[in-house]
Amino acid sequence: MLQTKRADFSGIAARFHISPVTARIIRNRDVEGETAIDRYLNGTLDQLYDPHLMKDMDKAASLILEKIQAGARIRIVGDYDIDGVCSTYLLYRGLSRCGGHVDYQIPERIRDGYGINESIIRKAKEDGIDTIVTCDNGIAALEQVRLAKELGMTVIVTDHHEVVRAEDGSQILPEADAVVNPHRDDCPYPFAGICGGVVAYKLVQVLYEQNRIPEQEWKDMLEFAAIATVGDVMKLQDENRIIVRWGLKQIPHTASAGLRALVEACGLDICNLTAYHIGFVIGPCLNASGRLKTAQLALELLLCEAGTPAALRAEEMAAELKLLNEERKDMTQAGMEQAFEQVDTELADDDVLVVYLPDCHESLAGIIAGRVREAYNKPSFVLTKGEDCVKGSGRSIESYHMYRALCGVQDLLLKFGGHPMAAGFSLKEENVGEFRRRLNEQSTLTREDFIPKIWIDVAMPFEYISESFVKELELLEHEHYGKITLTDAGRDTAKNILDTNKIVYRFLTEILDVDEQTALAEADLMEHDISKGTRKKLKKFIKKSTDKKSADKKAK
Repeated sequence: MLQTKRADFSGIAARFHISPVTARIIRNRDVEGETAIDRYLNGTLDQLYDPHLMKDMDKAASLILEKIQAGARIRIVGDYDIDGVCSTYLLYRGLSRCGGHVDYQIPERIRDGYGINESIIRKAKEDGIDTIVTCDNGIAALEQVRLAKELGMTVIVTDHHEVVRAEDGSQILPEADAVVNPHRDDCPYPFAGICGGVVAYKLVQVLYEQNRIPEQEWKDMLEFAAIATVGDVMKLQDENRIIVRWGLKQIPHTASAGLRALVEACGLDICNLTAYHIGFVIGPCLNASGRLKTAQLALELLLCEAGTPAALRAEEMAAELKLLNEERKDMTQAGMEQAFEQVDTELADDDVLVVYLPDCHESLAGIIAGRVREAYNKPSFVLTKGEDCVKGSGRSIESYHMYRALCGVQDLLLKFGGHPMAAGFSLKEENVGEFRRRLNEQSTLTREDFIPKIWIDVAMPFEYISESFVKELELLEHEHYGKITLTDAGRDTAKNILDTNKIVYRFLTEILDVDEQTALAEADLMEHDISKGTRKKLKKFIKKSTDKKSADKKAK
């Protein structure tokens, strides 16, 4: 489907020195007005939103500083994914820098499940913990926070997930001493689409400000806010774009020997990392520890600082994470093959795909559900057999509200939660068949809902593609949405055009001595009209001329 949002694309192009096509793509991201466009293209750290705007932010910082001054023990409780690990890292580093008596705990996926639970709270009390600070979790932990308060502990919740709602739609917040979450109805923060790592980062910023710690010190940890943002698949819009753009630039200067070791173990150039490398190479390695072992391994790696004894183990730990991710990929592939076979042989006529893989590792259910959804464009649930019950994870399509669907069968479920596009749940094994039957029975999906919808930014002649245009698209690098996708044939053609451009440019500058600016412009004009055979002859001629010049120079 072709996007038809209107704007003065020529005017935008002239103002920001971009092509009208790039201007149209930006408009299709709902970026309007010169200020917003400039921020989208050229945003700086000075344009990040004021953390004090976030509800309870100042209250949380004041409480933490009071506890630090009193010498009270503080425990950070994070989550086992990349956002949770980075959030925990930021808070632990930040509170330690402020002089806090602080430690951390990350729940184990299979043993503890998501977020803070009763056993974690009671253990904290046994350990003499005065204050619990959650990160990337806690907003839905109503009973757990109440227990902590009953036990006499101070609780500060920092999170970015949706707020629990009553039947009338009103928000229900945990009874914590401070609740920092941009999704609160009463939070005036301008952009709610940040991850848990950014919420933690903003809290550290305020703590450093109040402790008169130099501004540069919180800026020096920006890479972890960026890694969390990309790893948690947040929309790279608004301030997220700024955080990721400048966070990637900070990685080559990181104080974390562990992060450096992981980048090296993955065979990447630390000076040329992109959002792709974080999302598809570094991130999966960090997540693998939480899936197959314990996320504390990933956190301990990141906490290895250059020049410390811990740095000596960084290479070994990084290698272990990479190995865990390779194991995770093999297990995922095996699970996918089983899932596809089950769909093709047993579930092909179902509107809602409920795939039961009893032998699959439960941490992989969400990944496999996503792959099934992508392959069949149907809402997909993948169920695995746990110790006491069956656990499942779902991924949906735009026309199917997954959380509401689970509400319709909640009598079959032990626990469940989620949102329109994803959900998690548990149920007894004997209810798996009934769960599948009722979801399909209650489905109102039509055949049209199963047709994938592809949004096209602009229909343009292929000849428009040039090397300069491809380079210009790098301005949009961090944007996940609305990618330009080429077929294999299209990619081959694009490569040929770019190769021709380079050869023509070399011929004009090296052989004909044309100035660079003219050569660039004329290469753009000629790249579409020169055949592959002529390009080869030009390349051969340039090489021959270059070799001759080199030989003549040596003879002299």
